[in-house]
Amino acid sequence: MTPLEYVWAGVLAVFQGPELFSLLGLPISVTVVMILGGFLLGIAVGATPGLAGPIAMAISLPVLISVFGFTPDALLPVMGFLIGIMKGATIGGAVPAILFNTPGTPDAYLTTLDGYPMTKAGQARKALKVAHFSSASGDTFSDIVLIVCAPFLAILVEGYLDLPEKTALLILSLSFIAAAVGGSVAKGLISTGLGLLVAYIGTGQDFYPRLSLGTDALNDGIPLTAAVLGVLIIGAVFKELSEVWYQGVHEAGARDVAEVKDQRLRMRDIRRIFPYIARSALIGTGIGALPGIGSTLAATLGYTVGKRRHERHRGSGDPKFGQGAMEGVAATEAANSSVSGANLIPVLSLGIPGNTAAVFLILAAESIGGFNPGPSVFRFSTEIVNPELVVAFGLFTCMMLANVMNWTIGGLFMRSMGIMTHVPRQILMPVVLMLTLTAIYVQETSMTAVWFTLVFGLLGYGMRLLGVSPLPFVIAFILGGRIEQSAREAFAATGGDAFFLITNPIAATFMALSIIVIFAANRRKGHTE
Repeated sequence: MTPLEYVWAGVLAVFQGPELFSLLGLPISVTVVMILGGFLLGIAVGATPGLAGPIAMAISLPVLISVFGFTPDALLPVMGFLIGIMKGATIGGAVPAILFNTPGTPDAYLTTLDGYPMTKAGQARKALKVAHFSSASGDTFSDIVLIVCAPFLAILVEGYLDLPEKTALLILSLSFIAAAVGGSVAKGLISTGLGLLVAYIGTGQDFYPRLSLGTDALNDGIPLTAAVLGVLIIGAVFKELSEVWYQGVHEAGARDVAEVKDQRLRMRDIRRIFPYIARSALIGTGIGALPGIGSTLAATLGYTVGKRRHERHRGSGDPKFGQGAMEGVAATEAANSSVSGANLIPVLSLGIPGNTAAVFLILAAESIGGFNPGPSVFRFSTEIVNPELVVAFGLFTCMMLANVMNWTIGGLFMRSMGIMTHVPRQILMPVVLMLTLTAIYVQETSMTAVWFTLVFGLLGYGMRLLGVSPLPFVIAFILGGRIEQSAREAFAATGGDAFFLITNPIAATFMALSIIVIFAANRRKGHTE
């Protein structure tokens, strides 16, 4: 098959997959319906303070797998639903920030700086339209970069890097994530080390499980979903519940403000905000392509760069940044939305999850099977069909289809989700806890997995109390087995050379960069404190 034939096969896999129903004689693929369902759910979740896309993805994944099973036909519907949640939650997060000054995520805080003043000035609908247009624009640009860059990067890695270099590259990625995420480099390294330690419990290539303490429960290792959902989701729920218990809940009430001026987003408004969207989309895409940094930094840089430009070009009657400037909303939303697509560049090209949403996409791939994100996915073969490459282009199609939904119906549903901001956390968090534990039991059908989830939830809660980010733990836990397997294969391929990470020039360069990244990040954070 030629590259264009692979692309077309991926498109057909989405639109001509298993039929769910027919509409006016046209068969409607189950994948298309799942993308739409995930997208609408993502908007609702993103608009609910205290929730986020990863929580909905975590609860949905085990349920979806139990429904669709572990067949190859389940890959695109399940991952399409998760992609829909990821896309919808990105635009839904602006709703509480603009309408009620309630940022559901750290990067949404910057949206409140100009979005909420616009609401108080009677321009709530216009602020939401600006946020939707900017978010959809940044997200679409990021997806285009993903589709172009991921295959190219994977082909470079597969063509020029051998086993020692790939092992060193994985180590470099973990070092970068540990240095970039969290309050300090030391805390990032601790989180990464804990993740690797847990990953090696009960594993190995002999008949004697490692670190199992002689217990049957640990002989088979820690269930992947139990550890990931426990640290990421249950830990966050425990943290929210503790805040409700000790501090009480102060809900932002709705304010009836009369709408004034023109609420439509006109062409002159688009021309006015377009330079801010373009700069923020470039910033967000560049940051999103780096594993582990996330959308908060992208939103901060996008807002800062936009503010500097606005100060130079602001008219005499235009509001400043922080006082209801639509350019501030545009700069922030374009930046944090453009991270989502670019974050999948390291996932599909290197097999390295770059953020929490990407973690659940990898979980789906590993749970169902038949798709192993990494450089081998983009092997173009004209003689033997590579089914993983068809799935990869199917995922690209899912993302572009979700973008079409974003442009067409996203704004309408986004503006109707303001009611979700009234759901109190003391009701919401126990429901999330129950649903997550139920989802774990549905997939694992074992109370042992539920207990593991609760234990790792306590670990995640403790990490948050100490200011230790759980993301390096999760990524290290996922990559731990892959690093060991790559190191074993490299050791065997080099004839038992124990120093293959040093004797190989490229691998040695990656290892040196790992050390440099850690020391440079530690020095930078030391100067900023």
